[in-house]
Amino acid sequence: MKVLLLKDTKEDDCSQDPYIRELALCGLEATLIPVLSFEFLSLSSFSEKLSHPEDYGGLIFTSPRAVEAVELCLRKDSKTEDWKRSLREKWSPKSVYVVGKATASLVNKIGLDFEGENCGNAEKLAEYICTRESPALPLLFPCGTLKREVLPNMLKNKGIPMESITVYQTIPHPEIQGNLHRYYSKQGIPACVTFFSPSGLRYSLKHIQELSGDGIDQIKLAAIGPTTARALAAEGLLVSCTAESPTPQALAAGIRVALQPHCGH
Repeated sequence: MKVLLLKDTKEDDCSQDPYIRELALCGLEATLIPVLSFEFLSLSSFSEKLSHPEDYGGLIFTSPRAVEAVELCLRKDSKTEDWKRSLREKWSPKSVYVVGKATASLVNKIGLDFEGENCGNAEKLAEYICTRESPALPLLFPCGTLKREVLPNMLKNKGIPMESITVYQTIPHPEIQGNLHRYYSKQGIPACVTFFSPSGLRYSLKHIQELSGDGIDQIKLAAIGPTTARALAAEGLLVSCTAESPTPQALAAGIRVALQPHCGH
C-alpha cells in the first residue's frame, strides 16, 4: 500500500529517510514530497545576539530551521572560528532547550549540549522549562513567522524572561504542484497521506483534493502531531491517525493501525 508523506527528505546515517524505512518495515511503500520552503530573515541581528552570550540565560530551539539559522550566521559572518574558539564555550554552560530529535541532532552538530528533546512539541517544552530553575537573564528564542504563542505565553505567565527573534519564514515549495501531479499520474491515489505541519497542509490540500477527486474519501489522513491534526479537523476533514510522538516509529505504528482493515490482518 502506498503512503504519501508531505515533508522534506531527511537522510540519517543510513542514507535513507527514517520515515520511509520505518514504513517499509510495515510493508508500506512511502514517497516523500516536500511542500515547504524556507527563507531566512534578520540574520545580521541574530548574529549580533549570538555574539553576546553574556546577555542571555540560554537558547530555545523548537525547529531544525532555527538551528540552521545559527549555522548560516556563523558561515555568513565568518564567525565559525570565533564559535569554535570562544563563543561555543561561553554558550555551553547555559541551558539549551530543544523540541524533537531532528532539532537535537543539529544542536549536537554545532557542539552544544541540550535538554528537553523528548518533549514532542513547544507546549510540552514550555512545561519542561517551567520546571527548571528560572534564569535571571532572558532565554533567546530564534523562531519562524508561524510560531504559535503557546511557548512565549507559558513562559511569560511563569515570569521566565525570554526574547524571541524571527529568523525564518515558511513559503510554499515551488515544485509542489508539479511533484504531486507526477506522483498521482505514476502511482495513483495513495492509501494514506501524512501532513507534517499546518502550513504544509495549507499549501498542499487544494492540490491533493483536486488530484484525488471523489477518491479523497478513501484516503486515510494522518497527522504528525496534535497541532496538525487540529488544522485538518478545522478543514472539516477526518483524521484517521495522529502520531503519538513526532517520530518515524510512532507515525508508522499509527498508520499501520489506521490501514489495518485494508491490510488483511
